Amino acid sequence: MPRSKFFASLGLILALFWSQVAWAQISHEETERTAELLGTFLNAGRAIVERNQLLINDPRRGNKEFTPAVFEQQVLDEFFHQTHIDLRTSPVSVPAATKELLTLLLLASKDVVADAQFVINQRGIGYKNFVPATFGSQAARKFSKRSKVTIRQTTLDPRNLQNAPDPYEEAALRRLTTAPVSTTPIVEWLDDGKLLRTLMPIYYSDDCLTCHGDPKGILDISGYPREGAQVGELAGAISIQIPSDHR
Repeated sequence: MPRSKFFASLGLILALFWSQVAWAQISHEETERTAELLGTFLNAGRAIVERNQLLINDPRRGNKEFTPAVFEQQVLDEFFHQTHIDLRTSPVSVPAATKELLTLLLLASKDVVADAQFVINQRGIGYKNFVPATFGSQAARKFSKRSKVTIRQTTLDPRNLQNAPDPYEEAALRRLTTAPVSTTPIVEWLDDGKLLRTLMPIYYSDDCLTCHGDPKGILDISGYPREGAQVGELAGAISIQIPSDHR
């Protein structure tokens, strides 16, 4: 083969190789962004439930009008506030596959609010146990059953044993307990790049301490012993697993 043709062929092979590498990198970056947005959306839903706690637990009112449609509007507004992404439109910054997963999580979240309507609207009963952690666990579970992507809430000291960490999550949570407070998630590719695992830390806020604060060991309103937590301490994490063939 003439030298010029040899180098031309070699150049083409190298170009194709680096093109494939670049696409693989973009795919990983896109998947990591998807995990971040899913975690942010679930956390936005938790925030909306927390924001409506006084309404949900009002024993004087029957119909609270905290419907799935109302929840949808509020969570989309909160998600936009946190990300500047409006899921009511077709944002070009969000790939179609990611938009589909976010829509699926929205539908799962609305189903949880729909399922809780009887409890939420009960008159004469104060505490309903429809709190951010309960909502988050149920929404994540419904979503995960409908998708190749797995989302769950986990913590080192779970009240619900279904939220107990697996070995990977436990190791990551222990790393987070000794790390400075940060919104940056742990992001790792396992199994030779075939599985993305992400943990988005959740920290205790003032509202959380009603059930999780001092005095430690005293039963809270839901019947669980209080953890004696302080504002800013690690409460747990939203754990996300995305296989590379999730589409």
